[in-house]
Amino acid sequence: MLLKTFRWSFAVTALGLALGVWYGGWTAFGVIAILAVLEISLSFDNAVVNAGILKKMSAFWQKIFLTIGVLIAVFGMRLAFPVVIVAVTAKKNPIDAVDLALTDKDRYQQLVTDAHPSIAAFGGMFLLMIFLDFIFEDRDIKWLGWLERPLAKLGKVDMLSVCIALIVLLTTSFTFAAHAHQHGGAHADKAQTVLISGIAGLITYMIVGGLSGFFEDRLEAEEERERESERSAVVLAGQAAFFMFLYLEVLDASFSFDGVIGAFAITNDIVLMALGLGIGAMYVRSLTVYLVRQGTLDDYVYLEHGAHYAIGALAVILMVTIQYQINEVITGLVGVILIGWSFWSSVRRNRALAERAAAPVDAARVP
Repeated sequence: MLLKTFRWSFAVTALGLALGVWYGGWTAFGVIAILAVLEISLSFDNAVVNAGILKKMSAFWQKIFLTIGVLIAVFGMRLAFPVVIVAVTAKKNPIDAVDLALTDKDRYQQLVTDAHPSIAAFGGMFLLMIFLDFIFEDRDIKWLGWLERPLAKLGKVDMLSVCIALIVLLTTSFTFAAHAHQHGGAHADKAQTVLISGIAGLITYMIVGGLSGFFEDRLEAEEERERESERSAVVLAGQAAFFMFLYLEVLDASFSFDGVIGAFAITNDIVLMALGLGIGAMYVRSLTVYLVRQGTLDDYVYLEHGAHYAIGALAVILMVTIQYQINEVITGLVGVILIGWSFWSSVRRNRALAERAAAPVDAARVP
């Protein structure tokens, strides 16, 4: 079952890592592996959400999501979108950006490095909003209760996430400007670019979130009408499944976006980024299918928390890298450690619940 579900992911992994070694040696191999793990870590909760919705859909719409959806996710967001980012920030058309990345790596690296402050500000704000909206929401299940309980109470204040994000952006922009002036003003003109890019990231998040919320509301309305009128499953599979598919694509785009942006904190090499994120995207799709077929969506309840804390850590790292360099390995391992910690916490929780449930039975057997 496991091998059958993940066979294409294994094949893409072997091919991607082999291409990485051919392209940039064992260093490239390591970067691709970290990017793949990062993408899987950041998108695990996306797979869980996808599986929860996908299991309600007919077999036809499941195939549509897992075929057309894969093309959009892997070739659209993970492969094409990094090129678009570089093209926009470096003021190159996509063809020139790809050609530059393949033929003149030094020049390409310099262009991306010059554009990094705006990329980091844009991505940092987008990721920060995802993290803030998560931690300020009151949830039944809490991983770090001592932290999440007071934050949930603060989250009742309207627009608190936006206010905090803007404060972080303004502080970063002014600090960057002051630092540039102290060192000769070489990057003083980029302080305004950082501010504008950060605002653009905030607006992008609000648009994507608004679209996701719109499709989610339409989905809930369709399900409610289906329950009230007792329509057949065929109608539900047609109309409601269509809105499910749209919602899933918007949701998947938003999660793949944070993966792409997070990848810029690890490497500026467009080839390594495409290979690593492509491998990760395949595993996310396979994991979605596996969760649907196994029906084990609720086994590890803290993984969603760990993924969002990893997103928050990446947001902070991106904002810091506007001025300071951070080792790529450290950046990649932060997400892995947080996901591993949340997974282990979930395992311990499951064991404790199992022992608690078995305790009365064991006690009854005692003579």
